[in-house]
Amino acid sequence: MEILKAGDLVHLRPELTIAACFLLLLLLDLFLPRRIGRSLIGWLGLAGVAVSAVFLALQWNPSEPVSLLGGSFRVDDFGTVLKLVFAGGTALVLLMGIGTAEREGIAAEGEATYLLLAALLGAMILASSADLITLYVGLETLSLSSYVLAGIRKKNRKANEGAFKYAVQGGISSALILYGMSFLYGISGSTELTAINSAVQAADASLTPLLYAAVFLLLAGFGFKIAAAPFHMWAPDAYEGASYPVAAFLAVVSKGAGLAVIFRLFYGVFFQQTLINGQNVSALEYDVFLAIMILAAAAMIVGNVLALKQKNMKRLFAYSGVANAGYLLVPIGIQFSAVHLTNFAELVYYLVAYLLMTVGIFAALLIVERLSGTEALLGFAGLYYRAPATTVALVLLLLSLAGFPVTAGFFGKLFILFGAVQVRMYALAIIMVVTSVLSYYYYFGILRQAFMRSEAPETAGARVPWTVYAVLWFCAVAGILLGFYPQGIISQVQNIFSVTVDLF
Repeated sequence: MEILKAGDLVHLRPELTIAACFLLLLLLDLFLPRRIGRSLIGWLGLAGVAVSAVFLALQWNPSEPVSLLGGSFRVDDFGTVLKLVFAGGTALVLLMGIGTAEREGIAAEGEATYLLLAALLGAMILASSADLITLYVGLETLSLSSYVLAGIRKKNRKANEGAFKYAVQGGISSALILYGMSFLYGISGSTELTAINSAVQAADASLTPLLYAAVFLLLAGFGFKIAAAPFHMWAPDAYEGASYPVAAFLAVVSKGAGLAVIFRLFYGVFFQQTLINGQNVSALEYDVFLAIMILAAAAMIVGNVLALKQKNMKRLFAYSGVANAGYLLVPIGIQFSAVHLTNFAELVYYLVAYLLMTVGIFAALLIVERLSGTEALLGFAGLYYRAPATTVALVLLLLSLAGFPVTAGFFGKLFILFGAVQVRMYALAIIMVVTSVLSYYYYFGILRQAFMRSEAPETAGARVPWTVYAVLWFCAVAGILLGFYPQGIISQVQNIFSVTVDLF
């Protein structure tokens, strides 16, 4: 493998900043008094993410992608855009977590902060991986940090149970991914995605069963990472046991990183660019992306149906996350073609909208739990009369999640829907519409409790840090503002992204 030169470090400034901040906070947490370090470490972690985001912004729209470490790590627009999304999501989660550790049952706030940074580093590595080994290193960095974060509330029985299920099923999914990768390596003799792509296109017909086995093993493994049905069974328990900031991180950044690697891996290995050139697609390529579309449809249906009967709010939004994993898989499954080239832009726009909606919702859930002392739907009873401002922000977030017109969630789903219709995936488009309408029942059920129920539970009276309110209102307002300029954002992302340049 090519040795990293000193001049190459400038391209790794975002990742190196996060790594350095992680080590610094780890040392500070050992030596600072807990009274001083509890909030200081949170703010320092937030500052580190902000500096990393500045370095990412400076990498925006380079003249051409930069390959490092023998081509195993790529600095390109695909990775830069997604890493900015991950950094933004982590920053909001860190801000929400400042001052909430003690109430959430987290013994040391510093541990949660630098573990979130480690998980972010893994997500950033995943977004730029062009080699199976680098990809797996990033995947395990993210996964191991997430397992610990899910169980960081050591004295909480639900946290222990959820983290155990998450870790066990996560280990199985990692094994499936490694097994699938072994087939690709055996066929190509290389771990680089471009070399594997060439080998797959030239593979003898006798190797086709092995290629199909690799596809389904990888799809099952990464389906777990993004909590797409039927590989979602860990999510409700892990979300319910985790603290609110950690649950938000698992719902947006961890899911987003899984989608990033699915996009780069499946296009980098199996896409032949035949549709763009107007040629016929091969049977293998057709079946690969058909499998992704089937997974998307299953996630949309299962997630929305199971969310209907949930009374615990964390579990409800865990199933909502399963459904949204399906919506986010649609732009990947419908492929690039001569009539539709905005797949990545649609994915990024809806991912940003989903990030704002979900982080904001978990901030609202934290506030309601402090006010009512319960995580159940009953905690929203009469919320408008107790906390009218919080209820207004909650309305904006739920309207966006439901896909109500003029919100970011509405335009995100609309662009994905139009993309499916453009390539004549009518069944997938119908499933999107029906399941989106189905979600109105449980989203508006929360508003029914807030506005039409006056019997509020006893108020817990716990103090809510101002940072949580800041996150709530930022996400609520940004989700609405994002809906006023959707086409401009999609055009901007589309202008800097090229499937042939960024993925090959």
